[in-house]
Amino acid sequence: MAHETPPTSDSAEQGQPARKSRVLTRGKPFSKDNPGRPFTPGNPGRPAGSRNKATHLAQALLDGEAELLMRTAVEQAVAGNVGALRLCLDRLVPLRRERTVAVALPAVETASDAVKAAGQVAALVGAGELTPTEGQALASVIEAQRRAIETEELERRVSALEGRAP
Repeated sequence: MAHETPPTSDSAEQGQPARKSRVLTRGKPFSKDNPGRPFTPGNPGRPAGSRNKATHLAQALLDGEAELLMRTAVEQAVAGNVGALRLCLDRLVPLRRERTVAVALPAVETASDAVKAAGQVAALVGAGELTPTEGQALASVIEAQRRAIETEELERRVSALEGRAP
């Protein structure tokens, strides 16, 4: 529930009327006129991606000491500190999101070649040599190639028909 704080003496001393400020407590709105929102209408709050003052101050403090901090972390990792070792390895060797897949597929030059290649991808997924996600990614590449072949073939047919038309 919102409670009011006493008027500040600074505003009264400057000849301005004393204002009462409202404080947001326990995630409830400022007033009944503005339900569910801590900001007044027209005030969207801080822009997305902007940092607060504490983050700016912490970044400024770390900027000057980054080299020393990294050297200390590496020394700790070499000395056997498992946490420091994990930190260093996480920074040096990022997690791979995808792996490179080497698969021998037939050349896709016609739509029937695409059907053969898709069948081979399905067989590899069934055999456990490819994950279903990898198989789906390969199948989408084969499908894109098939559509390109089909589009080229249709364009060639239309050109041939237009050339024969009177």
